[in-house]
Amino acid sequence: MSNLSHTGHDLAGHPDVSEMRDRYARVLGGRDVALVDAPVFLVGLYCAISPWVVNFLGAQPRLSTHNLIMGIAIAVLGLGFTAMPERMYGLSWAICAMGIWMIISTWVVGSAPSLGVVLNNVIIGALTLLLGLVCAGASMQSGRRTTRRRAARTERPARADRPA
Repeated sequence: MSNLSHTGHDLAGHPDVSEMRDRYARVLGGRDVALVDAPVFLVGLYCAISPWVVNFLGAQPRLSTHNLIMGIAIAVLGLGFTAMPERMYGLSWAICAMGIWMIISTWVVGSAPSLGVVLNNVIIGALTLLLGLVCAGASMQSGRRTTRRRAARTERPARADRPA
């Protein structure tokens, strides 16, 4: 039987070590704000069900439909942040825009909204905006780190054991 243990083996001499490091950095690089994915999803779900929770389904039918659609969109983006973070964090600014829209949509889409409806949408919008800003900030930080890693990799001095 062959020995499958890898103790005592150093990967520094492996020919694909730089590629493995890059892949590892890519996989973990987008997960800077993994704790924000679930709150974005939950805010989206609450936004979708808020017409039934706050009970403005009959009084504000257009705003109820609006909140359902916006809530589903926010929740889908939250799921996208979880499934494909390196691709989705570019949409963090869209989450911010959705948060701002949720705040002002109460008066644009609704007709003479009550205080409960206004507070509901303003709180949902503020939370969405805040979570979007956190995602956008982390995305910018992650991009800076990736740029620094690439620059450091290209500026590495030649190894002494390799011919120039």
